[in-house]
Amino acid sequence: MLSVIISGHGAFASGMEKAMLQVIGEQEQCIAIDFPPESTTQQLEAQFQQAIMQVGTENGLVFITDLLGGSPFRLASTIAMSQDNIEVVAGANLQLILEMMLERDELTSSQFREQALQCGHRGMTSLFDEMSKQPQQEMACEGI
Repeated sequence: MLSVIISGHGAFASGMEKAMLQVIGEQEQCIAIDFPPESTTQQLEAQFQQAIMQVGTENGLVFITDLLGGSPFRLASTIAMSQDNIEVVAGANLQLILEMMLERDELTSSQFREQALQCGHRGMTSLFDEMSKQPQQEMACEGI
């Protein structure tokens, strides 16, 4: 099973973890690490290293971060570039986290990365777009 570390600014990671627990329950080999304003990048890096020791990397590890270019992303990227079998995904949303946590048993870290990007995009929509799809779906059903 792939290990996962969720991180982001403020309480992003713990908030996503709480939502994940509510929807799909406790997840093994998954740690959420917040990056509050009073924290430093040195503290965050130490937390990342401790989390890596806890969850392990033998089957791969994926960092899921909130913001491309932010400190959690940059630190995770530095770690990923120095070790094999580690991927970093940025721009996380709850759709991505939930789906990927349920799929990770079957995937390598690179497959996880590719699928996570598709999943995250699928999770981004609007009421207008969803409503505009509905008539097409109803018409397709009427002919069957």
